Amino acid sequence: MVAENPIYPEQSMDIPPVTSPTSVHQQQLMKKSEELEATFLSEMLAYSGLSEMQGAFGGGQGEAQFTSFLRQEQARLIVQGGGLGLAELIFKSMVRAENGKA
Repeated sequence: MVAENPIYPEQSMDIPPVTSPTSVHQQQLMKKSEELEATFLSEMLAYSGLSEMQGAFGGGQGEAQFTSFLRQEQARLIVQGGGLGLAELIFKSMVRAENGKA
């Protein structure tokens, strides 16, 4: 698939179709890519206001300690459900870098 480059329209962006990782090494790269996307999403959820409740209904110290675990799990489930597509982009760039095409 060839898409137009939004920054430099005269250059096309060669975007190969997404293929599932075949080797064990590529599966490990994809897993790490998904972990990175989940970490990114977790941080974005934290800044979006998905954190501990304030006031009388807050869970106190216990809630403050476990909120990050809840956000991380929610982010992992978002990635598992398809995510934002960051994991695929990260995976492709790591494979390209390994092949010397970076």
